[in-house]
Amino acid sequence: MGQDRDAGVPGENPPSGEAGLRASHGDRDRTVEVLRVAAGDGRLTSDELDGRLEAALSARTVGELTALTVDLPPVSVMAGGAMAEVKDVVRIEQTHGRAGRDGRWVVPRRLELAVTWCDVTLDFTEAVITYDTLHVDMAMSGRKLTLITRPGVVVDADGVRLAFSRLKYRRRRADRDKPYVLKVELSGQKVYGRIVVRPARRLFGRQP
Repeated sequence: MGQDRDAGVPGENPPSGEAGLRASHGDRDRTVEVLRVAAGDGRLTSDELDGRLEAALSARTVGELTALTVDLPPVSVMAGGAMAEVKDVVRIEQTHGRAGRDGRWVVPRRLELAVTWCDVTLDFTEAVITYDTLHVDMAMSGRKLTLITRPGVVVDADGVRLAFSRLKYRRRRADRDKPYVLKVELSGQKVYGRIVVRPARRLFGRQP
């Protein structure tokens, strides 16, 4: 049986080394949303909200944003018509079989793969993107890792070590010059098998 373990949520201290990272527009927007929800729930006064909003909009690092929400509950986003908690780190552990994410899943900041002889598919076609970068830390042996992209989702595999494995990256020419909304950074090690990065298949009679 496969087992997923989630650890960390926005509002907790970020992993070591990330607090000093430059904050993106998306990071600031998510912090603002947490603050507004907290104020609506009565957790912040109007003066506290105004002060934290001003600090969030001028924050330069992830650590500065985290300090503004560390005493507040985790943020949630809409996914498939239901509220889904945004995870900072998601871990997938499995031996044999199949695992992965598809449909309206919420993309975390970091995904840890600890799998052996298991096919893993990460389908970003309908994924709810909450961060502009997804770090995928791999400890994967055998079988295949498939990443299904959509316009605006790019994959950087320079950080992954391949041993008796190969990488195949397919991108549509029309998508190559588009700005990205999510960068997937692969790191760690893949022993035996393949990594396949490809766009979603087009259905007959449907516009891409």
